[in-house]
Amino acid sequence: MNNMDKTYEQGRAWIELDIENMKHNIEALRSLLPAGCVLMPAIKANAYGHGAVPMAKELNKMGVQAFCVASIAEAVQLRENGIAGEILILGYTHPSDFPLLIQYNLTQAVLDYEYAELLAAFGSEIKVHIAVDTGMHRVGVPAENLNEILAILKMKHLWVTGIYTHLCADDSLAEKDVVFTKKQAASFTCLKEQVIAAGYAVKTHILGSYGLLNYPEIGGDYARIGIALYGVLSNRSDLAFCPVELRPVLSINARVMTVRNIQPGEHVGYGLAYTAESERKIASLSIGFADGLPRALSCGRGKVLIRGQEAPIVGRVCMDQTMVDVTDIENVKGGDTAVVIGKSGVLEITAYDLAEQSGTITNEVLSRMGSRLNRNMVHFPAASH
Repeated sequence: MNNMDKTYEQGRAWIELDIENMKHNIEALRSLLPAGCVLMPAIKANAYGHGAVPMAKELNKMGVQAFCVASIAEAVQLRENGIAGEILILGYTHPSDFPLLIQYNLTQAVLDYEYAELLAAFGSEIKVHIAVDTGMHRVGVPAENLNEILAILKMKHLWVTGIYTHLCADDSLAEKDVVFTKKQAASFTCLKEQVIAAGYAVKTHILGSYGLLNYPEIGGDYARIGIALYGVLSNRSDLAFCPVELRPVLSINARVMTVRNIQPGEHVGYGLAYTAESERKIASLSIGFADGLPRALSCGRGKVLIRGQEAPIVGRVCMDQTMVDVTDIENVKGGDTAVVIGKSGVLEITAYDLAEQSGTITNEVLSRMGSRLNRNMVHFPAASH
Protein backbone atom coordinates (compact mmCIF):
# COMPACT_ATOMS: atom_id res chain seq x y z
CA MET A 1 0.00 0.00 0.00
CA ASN A 2 1.18 3.55 -0.62
CA ASN A 3 1.48 6.50 1.77
CA MET A 4 -2.31 6.94 1.81
CA ASP A 5 -2.72 3.75 3.87
CA LYS A 6 -4.72 5.55 6.58
CA THR A 7 -7.65 5.88 4.19
CA TYR A 8 -9.98 3.07 3.14
CA GLU A 9 -7.92 1.14 0.62
CA GLN A 10 -10.81 0.70 -1.80
CA GLY A 11 -12.41 4.07 -1.23
CA ARG A 12 -11.74 5.77 -4.57
CA ALA A 13 -9.69 3.85 -7.12
CA TRP A 14 -7.32 1.00 -6.46
CA ILE A 15 -5.11 -1.74 -7.82
CA GLU A 16 -5.36 -5.38 -6.82
CA LEU A 17 -2.29 -7.60 -7.23
CA ASP A 18 -2.88 -11.31 -7.65
CA ILE A 19 -0.17 -13.04 -5.61
CA GLU A 20 -0.96 -16.47 -7.04
CA ASN A 21 -0.59 -15.20 -10.60
CA MET A 22 2.75 -13.63 -9.72
CA LYS A 23 3.96 -16.91 -8.22
CA HIS A 24 2.83 -18.71 -11.37
CA ASN A 25 4.73 -16.27 -13.58
CA ILE A 26 7.91 -16.62 -11.52
CA GLU A 27 7.76 -20.42 -11.75
CA ALA A 28 7.04 -20.29 -15.50
CA LEU A 29 9.93 -17.93 -16.18
CA ARG A 30 12.30 -19.89 -13.96
CA SER A 31 11.52 -22.96 -16.07
CA LEU A 32 13.09 -21.18 -19.05
CA LEU A 33 16.29 -20.11 -17.32
CA PRO A 34 19.52 -21.54 -18.69
CA ALA A 35 21.75 -23.43 -16.27
CA GLY A 36 23.30 -21.19 -13.63
CA CYS A 37 21.03 -18.23 -14.41
CA VAL A 38 18.75 -16.61 -11.82
CA LEU A 39 16.09 -13.93 -12.06
CA MET A 40 16.90 -10.25 -11.57
CA PRO A 41 13.44 -8.67 -11.87
CA ALA A 42 13.19 -5.13 -13.19
CA ILE A 43 11.02 -3.32 -10.66
CA LYS A 44 11.75 0.16 -11.95
CA ALA A 45 8.94 2.68 -12.52
CA ASN A 46 7.21 1.44 -9.36
CA ALA A 47 7.37 -2.12 -10.67
CA TYR A 48 5.74 -1.09 -13.95
CA GLY A 49 2.96 0.55 -11.96
CA HIS A 50 2.31 -2.47 -9.75
CA GLY A 51 4.06 -1.13 -6.64
CA ALA A 52 7.77 -1.73 -6.20
CA VAL A 53 7.77 -2.32 -2.46
CA PRO A 54 4.92 -4.85 -2.24
CA MET A 55 6.17 -6.64 -5.34
CA ALA A 56 9.76 -6.81 -4.08
CA LYS A 57 8.64 -8.08 -0.67
CA GLU A 58 6.72 -10.92 -2.27
CA LEU A 59 9.63 -11.68 -4.61
CA ASN A 60 11.99 -11.84 -1.64
CA LYS A 61 9.65 -14.41 -0.10
CA MET A 62 9.87 -16.41 -3.33
CA GLY A 63 13.66 -16.53 -3.09
CA VAL A 64 14.49 -13.69 -5.48
CA GLN A 65 17.70 -12.00 -4.30
CA ALA A 66 18.56 -9.62 -7.14
CA PHE A 67 16.68 -6.65 -8.57
CA CYS A 68 17.31 -3.83 -11.00
CA VAL A 69 15.84 -0.32 -10.93
CA ALA A 70 16.27 2.90 -12.88
CA SER A 71 17.24 5.39 -10.19
CA ILE A 72 18.88 5.66 -6.81
CA ALA A 73 15.63 6.95 -5.31
CA GLU A 74 13.94 3.70 -6.35
CA ALA A 75 16.79 1.68 -4.85
CA VAL A 76 16.80 3.57 -1.55
CA GLN A 77 13.04 3.14 -1.23
CA LEU A 78 13.48 -0.62 -1.50
CA ARG A 79 16.24 -0.74 1.11
CA GLU A 80 14.31 1.45 3.53
CA ASN A 81 11.45 -1.01 3.26
CA GLY A 82 13.62 -3.99 4.10
CA ILE A 83 14.27 -5.45 0.65
CA ALA A 84 17.23 -7.84 0.69
CA GLY A 85 19.63 -8.88 -2.05
CA GLU A 86 21.52 -7.09 -4.79
CA ILE A 87 19.94 -3.94 -6.19
CA LEU A 88 21.43 -2.70 -9.46
CA ILE A 89 20.78 0.89 -10.55
CA LEU A 90 20.64 0.89 -14.34
CA GLY A 91 20.40 4.67 -14.75
CA TYR A 92 22.37 7.79 -13.91
CA THR A 93 23.22 8.62 -10.31
CA HIS A 94 24.51 12.13 -9.65
CA PRO A 95 27.91 12.28 -7.87
CA SER A 96 26.23 14.08 -4.97
CA ASP A 97 24.37 10.84 -4.30
CA PHE A 98 27.36 8.51 -4.49
CA PRO A 99 27.48 8.24 -0.66
CA LEU A 100 24.04 6.60 -0.78
CA LEU A 101 25.45 3.80 -2.92
CA ILE A 102 27.64 2.76 -0.03
CA GLN A 103 25.19 3.59 2.76
CA TYR A 104 22.50 1.35 1.25
CA ASN A 105 24.78 -1.32 -0.24
CA LEU A 106 23.74 -0.66 -3.83
CA THR A 107 25.33 -1.54 -7.17
CA GLN A 108 25.71 1.20 -9.77
CA ALA A 109 25.85 0.75 -13.53
CA VAL A 110 28.93 2.18 -15.23
CA LEU A 111 27.35 4.08 -18.11
CA ASP A 112 30.57 4.91 -20.00
CA TYR A 113 34.28 5.36 -19.38
CA GLU A 114 33.96 8.94 -18.16
CA TYR A 115 31.29 7.91 -15.66
CA ALA A 116 33.60 5.17 -14.39
CA GLU A 117 36.21 7.85 -13.69
CA LEU A 118 33.63 9.87 -11.75
CA LEU A 119 32.72 6.87 -9.63
CA ALA A 120 36.37 6.01 -8.99
CA ALA A 121 37.17 9.61 -8.02
CA PHE A 122 34.68 9.42 -5.17
CA GLY A 123 37.41 7.67 -3.22
CA SER A 124 35.47 4.89 -1.52
CA GLU A 125 34.84 1.42 -2.87
CA ILE A 126 31.61 1.27 -4.91
CA LYS A 127 30.09 -1.90 -6.32
CA VAL A 128 29.44 -1.58 -10.06
CA HIS A 129 28.33 -3.46 -13.15
CA ILE A 130 29.81 -2.27 -16.44
CA ALA A 131 27.23 -1.51 -19.12
CA VAL A 132 28.42 -2.62 -22.55
CA ASP A 133 27.06 -1.19 -25.80
CA THR A 134 26.62 -3.99 -28.35
CA GLY A 135 24.46 -2.05 -30.77
CA MET A 136 21.64 -0.23 -29.00
CA HIS A 137 23.78 2.93 -28.70
CA ARG A 138 22.00 4.22 -25.60
CA VAL A 139 24.48 3.73 -22.75
CA GLY A 140 27.53 1.58 -22.17
CA VAL A 141 31.15 1.24 -23.15
CA PRO A 142 31.36 0.06 -26.79
CA ALA A 143 32.03 -3.68 -26.81
CA GLU A 144 34.97 -3.20 -29.17
CA ASN A 145 36.72 -0.93 -26.67
CA LEU A 146 38.30 -3.78 -24.72
CA ASN A 147 41.09 -1.57 -23.42
CA GLU A 148 38.61 0.82 -21.80
CA ILE A 149 36.71 -2.05 -20.19
CA LEU A 150 39.92 -3.59 -18.85
CA ALA A 151 40.95 -0.17 -17.55
CA ILE A 152 37.65 0.14 -15.68
CA LEU A 153 38.20 -3.31 -14.19
CA LYS A 154 41.55 -2.09 -12.87
CA MET A 155 40.32 1.21 -11.45
CA LYS A 156 40.95 1.76 -7.78
CA HIS A 157 37.79 2.12 -5.67
CA LEU A 158 35.60 0.29 -8.18
CA TRP A 159 34.45 -3.19 -7.19
CA VAL A 160 33.30 -4.59 -10.53
CA THR A 161 30.95 -7.51 -9.90
CA GLY A 162 29.24 -7.70 -13.28
CA ILE A 163 29.08 -6.69 -16.94
CA TYR A 164 25.93 -6.57 -19.02
CA THR A 165 24.35 -5.42 -22.24
CA HIS A 166 20.83 -4.79 -23.53
CA LEU A 167 19.23 -6.52 -26.50
CA CYS A 168 17.20 -4.01 -28.50
CA ALA A 169 15.38 -6.21 -31.03
CA ASP A 170 14.81 -9.44 -29.11
CA ASP A 171 11.03 -8.92 -29.09
CA SER A 172 10.87 -9.57 -32.84
CA LEU A 173 11.41 -12.79 -34.72
CA ALA A 174 11.70 -11.05 -38.07
CA GLU A 175 14.82 -12.23 -39.89
CA LYS A 176 16.72 -8.94 -39.70
CA ASP A 177 15.99 -8.63 -35.97
CA VAL A 178 17.07 -12.20 -35.26
CA VAL A 179 20.32 -11.56 -37.14
CA PHE A 180 20.92 -8.35 -35.18
CA THR A 181 20.15 -9.98 -31.83
CA LYS A 182 22.53 -12.86 -32.51
CA LYS A 183 25.17 -10.33 -33.52
CA GLN A 184 24.73 -8.52 -30.22
CA ALA A 185 24.96 -11.79 -28.31
CA ALA A 186 28.11 -12.85 -30.16
CA SER A 187 29.73 -9.49 -29.48
CA PHE A 188 28.96 -9.74 -25.77
CA THR A 189 30.13 -13.35 -25.56
CA CYS A 190 33.41 -12.44 -27.22
CA LEU A 191 33.92 -9.60 -24.74
CA LYS A 192 33.08 -11.86 -21.81
CA GLU A 193 35.67 -14.40 -22.93
CA GLN A 194 38.30 -11.67 -23.25
CA VAL A 195 37.53 -10.41 -19.76
CA ILE A 196 37.80 -13.94 -18.35
CA ALA A 197 41.06 -14.48 -20.24
CA ALA A 198 42.40 -11.32 -18.62
CA GLY A 199 41.81 -12.89 -15.23
CA TYR A 200 38.55 -11.28 -14.12
CA ALA A 201 35.58 -13.21 -12.77
CA VAL A 202 32.35 -11.24 -13.04
CA LYS A 203 28.64 -11.98 -13.34
CA THR A 204 27.09 -11.36 -16.75
CA HIS A 205 23.58 -10.55 -17.91
CA ILE A 206 22.05 -9.93 -21.30
CA LEU A 207 18.54 -11.41 -21.22
CA GLY A 208 15.43 -9.35 -20.53
CA SER A 209 11.85 -10.62 -20.74
CA TYR A 210 11.89 -11.16 -24.49
CA GLY A 211 15.45 -12.42 -24.45
CA LEU A 212 14.47 -15.12 -21.97
CA LEU A 213 11.35 -16.03 -23.94
CA ASN A 214 12.96 -16.05 -27.40
CA TYR A 215 16.69 -16.65 -26.84
CA PRO A 216 17.22 -18.46 -23.51
CA GLU A 217 20.25 -20.24 -24.97
CA ILE A 218 22.21 -16.97 -24.88
CA GLY A 219 22.62 -17.56 -21.15
CA GLY A 220 24.17 -15.37 -18.49
CA ASP A 221 24.11 -15.27 -14.71
CA TYR A 222 21.01 -13.06 -14.43
CA ALA A 223 17.86 -12.54 -16.49
CA ARG A 224 16.47 -9.02 -16.08
CA ILE A 225 12.81 -9.89 -16.55
CA GLY A 226 10.44 -6.95 -16.68
CA ILE A 227 7.06 -6.92 -18.38
CA ALA A 228 6.74 -10.74 -18.42
CA LEU A 229 6.93 -10.89 -14.63
CA TYR A 230 3.70 -8.92 -14.50
CA GLY A 231 1.94 -11.45 -16.71
CA VAL A 232 1.72 -9.56 -19.97
CA LEU A 233 3.89 -8.88 -22.99
CA SER A 234 4.34 -5.54 -24.71
CA ASN A 235 1.89 -6.40 -27.49
CA ARG A 236 -0.96 -8.90 -27.73
CA SER A 237 0.47 -10.34 -30.97
CA ASP A 238 3.57 -11.50 -29.08
CA LEU A 239 1.48 -14.03 -27.16
CA ALA A 240 1.44 -16.26 -30.24
CA PHE A 241 5.16 -16.94 -29.76
CA CYS A 242 5.28 -17.06 -25.94
CA PRO A 243 6.54 -20.49 -24.78
CA VAL A 244 4.86 -20.30 -21.35
CA GLU A 245 1.51 -19.21 -20.01
CA LEU A 246 1.66 -15.81 -18.31
CA ARG A 247 -1.10 -14.57 -16.03
CA PRO A 248 -1.78 -10.86 -15.44
CA VAL A 249 -1.00 -9.74 -11.91
CA LEU A 250 -2.76 -6.37 -11.91
CA SER A 251 -6.39 -5.31 -11.99
CA ILE A 252 -7.71 -1.75 -11.55
CA ASN A 253 -11.02 -0.65 -10.11
CA ALA A 254 -12.72 2.68 -9.45
CA ARG A 255 -15.85 3.79 -7.64
CA VAL A 256 -18.96 5.13 -9.30
CA MET A 257 -19.37 8.62 -7.85
CA THR A 258 -22.70 9.78 -9.26
CA VAL A 259 -25.28 8.70 -11.80
CA ARG A 260 -27.40 11.28 -13.65
CA ASN A 261 -29.87 11.47 -16.49
CA ILE A 262 -28.80 13.50 -19.53
CA GLN A 263 -31.36 14.88 -21.95
CA PRO A 264 -31.01 15.00 -25.75
CA GLY A 265 -28.80 17.91 -26.78
CA GLU A 266 -27.05 18.18 -23.40
CA HIS A 267 -23.26 17.90 -23.15
CA VAL A 268 -20.97 15.93 -20.89
CA GLY A 269 -17.46 16.91 -19.84
CA TYR A 270 -14.85 19.34 -21.14
CA GLY A 271 -14.99 20.99 -24.53
CA LEU A 272 -18.54 19.88 -25.31
CA ALA A 273 -16.90 16.78 -26.73
CA TYR A 274 -19.97 14.63 -26.08
CA THR A 275 -23.53 15.58 -26.95
CA ALA A 276 -26.39 13.23 -26.10
CA GLU A 277 -28.52 12.29 -29.10
CA SER A 278 -31.12 10.66 -26.87
CA GLU A 279 -31.86 10.44 -23.16
CA ARG A 280 -28.84 8.82 -21.53
CA LYS A 281 -27.75 7.73 -18.07
CA ILE A 282 -24.19 8.83 -17.30
CA ALA A 283 -22.00 7.66 -14.40
CA SER A 284 -18.99 9.62 -13.18
CA LEU A 285 -16.05 7.47 -12.04
CA SER A 286 -13.37 8.37 -9.50
CA ILE A 287 -10.39 7.85 -11.78
CA GLY A 288 -8.73 10.03 -14.42
CA PHE A 289 -5.55 10.60 -16.38
CA ALA A 290 -3.65 11.69 -13.26
CA ASP A 291 -4.21 8.13 -12.04
CA GLY A 292 -2.85 6.73 -15.29
CA LEU A 293 -6.04 6.19 -17.28
CA PRO A 294 -4.92 7.26 -20.77
CA ARG A 295 -6.66 10.41 -22.04
CA ALA A 296 -6.54 8.77 -25.46
CA LEU A 297 -9.44 6.59 -24.31
CA SER A 298 -11.77 9.61 -24.46
CA CYS A 299 -14.94 9.85 -26.52
CA GLY A 300 -15.86 6.20 -26.80
CA ARG A 301 -12.45 4.79 -27.62
CA GLY A 302 -12.24 3.13 -24.21
CA LYS A 303 -14.69 1.49 -21.84
CA VAL A 304 -15.04 0.04 -18.35
CA LEU A 305 -17.04 -2.86 -16.95
CA ILE A 306 -19.86 -2.33 -14.45
CA ARG A 307 -22.06 -5.15 -13.17
CA GLY A 308 -20.64 -7.45 -15.83
CA GLN A 309 -21.50 -5.15 -18.73
CA GLU A 310 -19.58 -2.69 -20.91
CA ALA A 311 -19.88 1.03 -20.24
CA PRO A 312 -18.22 3.19 -22.95
CA ILE A 313 -16.33 6.33 -21.97
CA VAL A 314 -18.16 9.49 -23.01
CA GLY A 315 -16.53 12.87 -23.46
CA ARG A 316 -12.96 13.48 -22.43
CA VAL A 317 -11.15 11.64 -19.66
CA CYS A 318 -10.54 14.29 -16.95
CA MET A 319 -7.60 14.57 -14.59
CA ASP A 320 -9.45 12.95 -11.69
CA GLN A 321 -12.74 11.68 -13.10
CA THR A 322 -14.13 9.85 -16.12
CA MET A 323 -17.70 9.65 -17.37
CA VAL A 324 -19.23 6.49 -18.84
CA ASP A 325 -22.59 5.63 -20.39
CA VAL A 326 -24.58 3.20 -18.21
CA THR A 327 -27.94 3.62 -19.94
CA ASP A 328 -28.21 -0.09 -20.69
CA ILE A 329 -26.99 -1.28 -17.29
CA GLU A 330 -29.62 -1.67 -14.60
CA ASN A 331 -29.40 -0.35 -11.05
CA VAL A 332 -26.02 1.42 -11.29
CA LYS A 333 -25.58 3.67 -8.28
CA GLY A 334 -22.94 5.66 -6.42
CA GLY A 335 -20.46 3.41 -4.64
CA ASP A 336 -20.58 0.65 -7.27
CA THR A 337 -17.32 -0.71 -8.64
CA ALA A 338 -16.14 -0.09 -12.20
CA VAL A 339 -13.44 -2.37 -13.60
CA VAL A 340 -10.81 -0.54 -15.64
CA ILE A 341 -8.50 -3.54 -16.09
CA GLY A 342 -9.72 -6.96 -15.02
CA LYS A 343 -12.82 -9.13 -15.02
CA SER A 344 -16.48 -8.45 -14.30
CA GLY A 345 -18.77 -11.39 -14.84
CA VAL A 346 -17.74 -13.15 -18.05
CA LEU A 347 -16.18 -10.01 -19.57
CA GLU A 348 -12.59 -8.83 -19.23
CA ILE A 349 -10.60 -5.72 -20.10
CA THR A 350 -6.86 -6.30 -20.39
CA ALA A 351 -3.80 -4.11 -20.47
CA TYR A 352 -3.57 -5.06 -24.15
CA ASP A 353 -6.96 -3.46 -24.74
CA LEU A 354 -5.92 -0.16 -23.15
CA ALA A 355 -2.59 -0.19 -25.00
CA GLU A 356 -4.19 -0.82 -28.38
CA GLN A 357 -6.88 1.79 -27.83
CA SER A 358 -4.19 4.29 -26.79
CA GLY A 359 -1.78 3.48 -29.61
CA THR A 360 1.04 2.32 -27.35
CA ILE A 361 2.43 -0.75 -25.54
CA THR A 362 1.42 -2.31 -22.24
CA ASN A 363 4.70 -1.23 -20.64
CA GLU A 364 3.70 2.41 -20.95
CA VAL A 365 0.09 1.93 -19.87
CA LEU A 366 1.05 0.01 -16.74
CA SER A 367 4.07 2.05 -15.68
CA ARG A 368 2.07 5.29 -15.78
CA MET A 369 -0.46 4.13 -13.19
CA GLY A 370 -0.41 6.85 -10.56
CA SER A 371 0.53 6.96 -6.89
CA ARG A 372 -3.04 7.77 -5.83
CA LEU A 373 -4.04 4.21 -6.59
CA ASN A 374 -3.70 2.02 -3.50
CA ARG A 375 -1.91 -1.26 -4.24
CA ASN A 376 -3.39 -4.29 -2.48
CA MET A 377 -2.07 -7.84 -2.53
CA VAL A 378 -4.93 -10.28 -2.96
CA HIS A 379 -5.17 -14.07 -2.90
CA PHE A 380 -7.73 -14.95 -5.57
CA PRO A 381 -9.20 -18.47 -5.68
CA ALA A 382 -7.64 -20.74 -8.28
CA ALA A 383 -11.00 -21.03 -10.08
CA SER A 384 -10.73 -17.37 -11.10
CA HIS A 385 -8.09 -18.36 -13.66
